[in-house]
Amino acid sequence: MNHVGIGYDVHALVAGRKLVLGGVELPHPKGLDGHSDADALMHAICDAVLGALGESDIGHFFPNTDPRWKGAPSRVFLEEAARQVTLRGGRLINVDATVVAQQPKIAPHLAAMKQNIATALGLEPRRVGIKATTNEHMGFIGREEGIAALAVASVELPE
Repeated sequence: MNHVGIGYDVHALVAGRKLVLGGVELPHPKGLDGHSDADALMHAICDAVLGALGESDIGHFFPNTDPRWKGAPSRVFLEEAARQVTLRGGRLINVDATVVAQQPKIAPHLAAMKQNIATALGLEPRRVGIKATTNEHMGFIGREEGIAALAVASVELPE
């Protein structure tokens, strides 16, 4: 039986942090604020996979109050989400995500992001979709105060 999950994550842009999206460090004067590397793209995908399993969100598995996850690469979170699928006898079918950012330009980095996410989830890159859009200069994203990501995941689970 196919199960679908949805994920969303958003982080503020702040000075003094690296900007990491999809496991790729992007050149930008600000980075995303958070306990881990604050990779909003990987966080949204993780929540989508966990949601397809009927689980709680990323914070349940990796609380931001736990010092073990301070500065952790979000790849670890995706690997755990994939492990949770396997533990349930399931198979991750695909993920699809959209990054919403006014700046920097995401398109030049999409292939590397796709490869990083596919590797972390144990998927072929063709089963990972990543797109990018702006917020047309509206709201906190349009004012370059933050970056958001949305994702869906499909998981085949035994009945």
